[in-house]
Amino acid sequence: MILHPTVIANLLAAYISSFMVAYATYYGAQILKHWNIESGDEIQLTLERKTYLISTLLSYVFGLQLLSLFLYIFTADAMGPLFVGAMCAAGTLNVNGFGYPTLVFKILNFILAGLWLVLNHADNQGYDYPLIKKKYVLLALIAPFIVLEALLESAYFLGMEANVITSCCGSMFSEEKVTGLGSEIASLPARPMMWIFYGGMVFTLANGLYFYLKNKGGYLYAGLSLVMFVISLVSIVSFISLYIYELPTHHCPFCIIMEDYHYIGYLLYILLFGAVVSGIGIGALMPFRGIPSLESLLNSFIRKLALTSVLLYAVFTAFVTYEIIFSSLVINYEVVY
Repeated sequence: MILHPTVIANLLAAYISSFMVAYATYYGAQILKHWNIESGDEIQLTLERKTYLISTLLSYVFGLQLLSLFLYIFTADAMGPLFVGAMCAAGTLNVNGFGYPTLVFKILNFILAGLWLVLNHADNQGYDYPLIKKKYVLLALIAPFIVLEALLESAYFLGMEANVITSCCGSMFSEEKVTGLGSEIASLPARPMMWIFYGGMVFTLANGLYFYLKNKGGYLYAGLSLVMFVISLVSIVSFISLYIYELPTHHCPFCIIMEDYHYIGYLLYILLFGAVVSGIGIGALMPFRGIPSLESLLNSFIRKLALTSVLLYAVFTAFVTYEIIFSSLVINYEVVY
């Protein structure tokens, strides 16, 4: 293990999150089994007292879970100089076999934790906790992923060795030699990907605005939001990064978080993750619009989620477009010059 302050912070966040989620899941199982809002017996009163405490604790824990994704990427980038061959987070995450799997689980758990926070907020609007069983079922589904993420993250950081020679981002995200997923994405032709990105974004934003104004097509927008999230991540590797670096062969999705590029990567990723959580949160809440205790409030909350998602995607697109317009790099059809 390499002792680094941010490594310790990452491990503490992982252990705290996994312990608290496991603790909350234990009580969540009791709620799923015994909860009856119409009952006045002792076990129901005990559950009502505990659920407020647990929900509050989980709100902070899942908030920490959201931040841990960016802390993890920041740590990987900061530790780059410690490993031969690593120029940024891309190389650091490749020092052993647990770096990138941990990143995948952190992305997945970011979205799941965000959905739980959306569901919890909606549940707290009702006087009778109408979604309490739903959110604890979701918690039970999330818990194994949180624990597995903590195990992978521990294996990654504890298994680091300073004498390891790793790969640089130039070889991992190279068009010339397709040897992995990063290279496959980097080799996608830039101009068609631009059409897919902008066409998909216009269609997604139009559907989001339509839902916001007409209250129709919520499930469609939730699905489009998730698809657009994936397209945007692929586009960052395929062509957006080229304009930021102003280099025709540099496709790394991690170097954009560095000071040399004004940390614009953090901004882009925050906008993307906020947009997708808000967008698919709409789909998660749509089935509950008819619940009496939520009927007057839930529609308003869902429309706010739609507007938030649309605005975040629009701002993301605006920043990307700005980088393209004012970059000195010119892409002509499928050939990069």
